[in-house]
Amino acid sequence: MRLLITLFVLLFAQLFSYSASASPQHNKAVTDQRKSHAAPGAVADKKKRKPVNSKKEKVVAHTKEKSKRTKATSISEKSQTARNTVKKKNATSRNAIKTAGNRSSKHQHGKKAYGTQRGGKKLRSAALAQNNSGPIHLSPQHKKRYQHAKQTAMNKLMGQIGKPYRWGGNSPHTGFDCSGLVYYAYQDLVNIKMPRTANEMYHLRDAAPVKKGELERGDLVFFRIHSRGAADHVGVYLGDGKFIQSPRTGEEIRISSLGDDYWQGHYIGARRVITPKTIR
Repeated sequence: MRLLITLFVLLFAQLFSYSASASPQHNKAVTDQRKSHAAPGAVADKKKRKPVNSKKEKVVAHTKEKSKRTKATSISEKSQTARNTVKKKNATSRNAIKTAGNRSSKHQHGKKAYGTQRGGKKLRSAALAQNNSGPIHLSPQHKKRYQHAKQTAMNKLMGQIGKPYRWGGNSPHTGFDCSGLVYYAYQDLVNIKMPRTANEMYHLRDAAPVKKGELERGDLVFFRIHSRGAADHVGVYLGDGKFIQSPRTGEEIRISSLGDDYWQGHYIGARRVITPKTIR
């Protein structure tokens, strides 16, 4: 009897145990217990993973910064390249202009340049300013030399009146053409190399332009008669509206008047070759 009672109690206790384990509260307790055991490990994993994410972020940020710097450097290099290209183009243009100016000064109508010939309006203005920059204070000796040079040129010119015109001539023994007469009168009196043709004399830089109302004895007067170049005829002003010239084939060296209609219609300008600065 006691044995049966004992067995019955054990069976009842076993059933009660099964019933308690199957209840929701028991399951919740077991889950909470498992979470409590698992939480430290999860926290530890999170702590371990967090630095890894931080390193990745740093790497990404560094990569982006490096990319920005590379782009900025590339843009800066492109800008510098563009500026250098512009500078080279400007330098090339300046060199081309300078070369053209030098060629122009050395070649007037395919001929050799004499003295320092003009290459444009700026050079003509510079020459004019240089020769007419105000009163020149001459020493008595230099003034005497200058006056003597001018008078010598006049004497040489006046000594040729009546001699025949000769194309290409520059000698009192054979005759003169227009520019040959001027060349003969001035070549030994000035310290610049005199050109041989009227057109070259007209473009001689050291011969400053002179206005018609300011002509002085010894100035060269130029004309365009046959439209060959800027000037194709030259004479020497003597004062009082007169000039000496060697006209053309079949005529003689003579004195003419600038006031004549013919010469007024063909007159193009004057140049001053013999000055205190150009005499020997």
